[in-house]
Amino acid sequence: MERGTLHKLTKYPNTYICRTDPRDVARVESRTVVCSVDRYATECHTKDGAASQLAHWISPENMDAAMQERFPGCMAGRMMYVIPFSMGPIGSPLSKIGVELTDSNYVVLCMRLMTRVSHDIWRVLGNNEFVRCLHSVGCPRPVNYRVVNHWSCNPEKVIIAHMPDDRMVVSYGSGYGGNSLLGKKCFALRIAGRIAYDEGWMAEHMLIMSVTNPKGVEKFFVAAFPSACGKTNLAMIQPTLPGYTVRCVGDDIAWMRFNKDGQLMAINPENGFFGVAPGTNHQTNPNAMAALQRDCILTNVAETADGGYFWEGLEDEVDKDIPITTWLGKPYKIGSKENYPSSHPNSRFTAPAKNCPIMHPKWEDPAGVPISGIIFGGRRPEGVPLVIEAEDWKHGVFLGAQVKSEATAAAEFKGKQIMHDPMAMRPFLGYNFGKYLQHWLDMEKPGRKMPKIFHVNWFRKDQNEKFLWPGFGENIRVLDWMMRRVDGEDIAEPTAVGLVPKEGSINTDGLNINWKELFSIPPDYWKSDIHETRRYLEEQVGDDIPPVLRSELDRVEARVDAMK
Repeated sequence: MERGTLHKLTKYPNTYICRTDPRDVARVESRTVVCSVDRYATECHTKDGAASQLAHWISPENMDAAMQERFPGCMAGRMMYVIPFSMGPIGSPLSKIGVELTDSNYVVLCMRLMTRVSHDIWRVLGNNEFVRCLHSVGCPRPVNYRVVNHWSCNPEKVIIAHMPDDRMVVSYGSGYGGNSLLGKKCFALRIAGRIAYDEGWMAEHMLIMSVTNPKGVEKFFVAAFPSACGKTNLAMIQPTLPGYTVRCVGDDIAWMRFNKDGQLMAINPENGFFGVAPGTNHQTNPNAMAALQRDCILTNVAETADGGYFWEGLEDEVDKDIPITTWLGKPYKIGSKENYPSSHPNSRFTAPAKNCPIMHPKWEDPAGVPISGIIFGGRRPEGVPLVIEAEDWKHGVFLGAQVKSEATAAAEFKGKQIMHDPMAMRPFLGYNFGKYLQHWLDMEKPGRKMPKIFHVNWFRKDQNEKFLWPGFGENIRVLDWMMRRVDGEDIAEPTAVGLVPKEGSINTDGLNINWKELFSIPPDYWKSDIHETRRYLEEQVGDDIPPVLRSELDRVEARVDAMK
């Protein structure tokens, strides 16, 4: 606060607003690299030398040169902080330890929210392996340029580098959360993914939730969606059907391993939520809003004159006449004709998970929670049914590998193009994607209780660009169908692309739903889609496509081509 980086929001206890340099507002995927001696330990053997979209390799020599160019003297005149943290409950056999060095006090505060920062880490650490995390905003003092919004950064020199062999992350130039809170995507997905590959478990970009039906039966699900596809909303939904209860275990990352009884167990390695603010309100996600009422840091949102926060989506919850200051310091009024938003599209809330009123009592259980189903999904405006069930584990891995979605504001991409995001892990892979797919296939072993795998699409539209499904709390109806499928109910029928609900098997009471359109599988669309999926996998994964998955692709493509 003394330096102007944070400003207190007087309307809420212990809550602060932060505005970054407008050049430092999102993950920088083009500057995010993985270092390995063998290029193909990181990247796949892409076809015809195509640029890899699934991981960006940097050689050890180029890595050393990049570090030497940036790090010597980079913290001069600044405070260096040493942050010991645990991903997962401290001392859990499923948890991992990290230590981050940083010269950003914003990072210190956010790491205290997002991870378990404690002196107890040193006791647990002992001689155990830990992930080394080094971060600098790249602005030694005294600075000889104008610092915007009291936010130090060095956008021209940004690099976020991972060394999986050394269990190390090095980040320079950006203070934005996805680039600087190194326990999050960098450790919990890219480095942990490689550790999971070596040790035989799974580190995934997935929420963890439980659903309890009116009979008191509870089942846990994990779900992988690309950014801005409703992952946090699903993790915290308020069911519209009476008698159902949803509890949140985590909204973004799941670490999973099979126990000695063959049951897949999952923990949330994080301690808080780092969610997209715009679109979050008491209608779309009341539980997230409850978590924001105290002890939070809000980044790149607008501020109301009475010391509150504002962003797109809160128009009906804030006094229409109250003066508002945008994230760029401009005046703003609800309903006025300004052609600029109040908040950055990727503005964020950082809040402690314990603030969420529906956190599961076992959300910090060191043993984890038992997973019955895995859900993939994306923002697909046309062609893709509301829900598809995989025929078996192999087909489920294939469904995950062909996930696509509209691009979002979480990275530097612009526009609404449909992008491949296999397993919702495209930006978060720490090793060769072909090996990653094989690792998924290798999870299926005799004696293991393999979860069912589903694919959902809440975002299909009709010819008038209207959503065919209401989403949000109504998604409990699809989760109920999944629970019944996990229990073996005969409520699914085969199609060329997988199992879909038998007509009427999802409770749509009170909804105006066009069932046939919502679950239609247009042959021309799917023929084009499966051929495009093959093109993508052949180009991006090439010879590294596991043979079993190649056979699955051939099988599904043949069935789709035979559709009338």
